[in-house]
Amino acid sequence: MTTVLYSAQRRASGARQYAQVGLESEVLSARPEQLINLLFRGARTAVKKARLHLLNNEIAARGAMISKAVNIVDNGLKAAVNKEAGGVVSEHLISSYELIIYHLLQANLQSDDTHLQTAETMLKNLHEAWNEAVDLAHSESALS
Repeated sequence: MTTVLYSAQRRASGARQYAQVGLESEVLSARPEQLINLLFRGARTAVKKARLHLLNNEIAARGAMISKAVNIVDNGLKAAVNKEAGGVVSEHLISSYELIIYHLLQANLQSDDTHLQTAETMLKNLHEAWNEAVDLAHSESALS
């Protein structure tokens, strides 16, 4: 019997691929409100990783994570806002997303954790509000 030993890099690569398949499966089977939840999770995770890279002075990795967060917020969360149905609320939500993007960009330009903290807090608050709204909508639809 032979034993195959894999390098740490190869094991990590396999784990990433497995996680990617899991995420793709989750996305393909998700309801629209769950997709927004996944976008929030992705953006928040990217900001947390950017903060770690900032702390470790890993400039390229920090920039990559900030870019990922900006992309998720701008092309995912902000793009998903229904301006016609949302009225004033959707306008405020879009403004909030634009402010998050501003803080992310400033964090990258200035190597400033304060801007990353602000973006992280705003994403956390909006994510929690989203989950509360989804729970409320589900509760109301169950009563009807």
